[in-house]
Amino acid sequence: MTRYWLAVDGGNSKTDVLVGDDEGKVHSYVRGPGSSPQGLGLDHAMRLLDRLITTAREEAALGEVMFERAELFLSGVDLPQEVAKAAAAVQATGWANSYRVENDTFALLRAGTDAPDAIAVVCGAGINCVGRTRDGRTARFPALGTLSGDWGGGQHLGSLAMWHAARAEDGRGPATALQQAVARHFGAATVAEVIVGVHLGMIAQERLANMSELLFAVAATGDEVAHRVVARQAMEIVALVTVAANRLNLQDSDYAVVLGGGVLRAQHPLLDEAVRNGIGAHSPGALVTVLTQPPVLGAGLFALDSLEATVESHQALRHLVAVFNQVSAAL
Repeated sequence: MTRYWLAVDGGNSKTDVLVGDDEGKVHSYVRGPGSSPQGLGLDHAMRLLDRLITTAREEAALGEVMFERAELFLSGVDLPQEVAKAAAAVQATGWANSYRVENDTFALLRAGTDAPDAIAVVCGAGINCVGRTRDGRTARFPALGTLSGDWGGGQHLGSLAMWHAARAEDGRGPATALQQAVARHFGAATVAEVIVGVHLGMIAQERLANMSELLFAVAATGDEVAHRVVARQAMEIVALVTVAANRLNLQDSDYAVVLGGGVLRAQHPLLDEAVRNGIGAHSPGALVTVLTQPPVLGAGLFALDSLEATVESHQALRHLVAVFNQVSAAL
């Protein structure tokens, strides 16, 4: 009898829902808005997930068939208390006979490698890191922003681009090409115009979201201020990996490092090279890769793991999700 599973990757900006079976076949793939309980609140996030999962069930034409397994990996579910609350809410839905709820960084980790000893860093809108070992030990961080010592991620980098541009223009900071770049980005004559426009609501706050790309572009020209910010981001990513490796006693081992999220997936040369060099200096045996497939693949692979599916099923799922990802990128 075919066993069906549900896989969810709920991020800050988008949610992917995958329905498949124990042979690795994908029956539906639905994408919706972000469903982080930290950003939306748990009740709102659960209502959004229910709508997306209902759509995925309908597209898969499952009728009344129950999912054998549900794997949900959600951004903002960082502390044990948050995991427990989210798990209780998922269990109450009756979506599946068994389930797991965890932070979304674990899905990225599973999607990126089959290695039993591995560490993953996501640097997208925010930043986080998790690690695991073959004997079941894990390393993780609270990932609660500056409150818990976090630094970086796309939103933070974008705000720093704006910060340095403003200070360069009014004389409080060193000169930087970010000043002109920010003004041009918004079609303004000065950074001051941008500041006033955002403050008064004439420029949408959302337009600041892609400022990190501008920062990397300016850094690539050799601008000292922008370059320092990129170097700091690299140091933070290396610090996450090396601290996790030390906690797990992996520093002298051959282990996998999976990098993901929009900032790292872009593989900006200045950042990518510094991260690889920093990790290599600490752990010569570490194999660093960048995940280009959607992390929901990892949730699906976890589902196949729990159902003790065959290696061929895992390979089939990887292939199908890769094809979907290529088609989506071309649209």
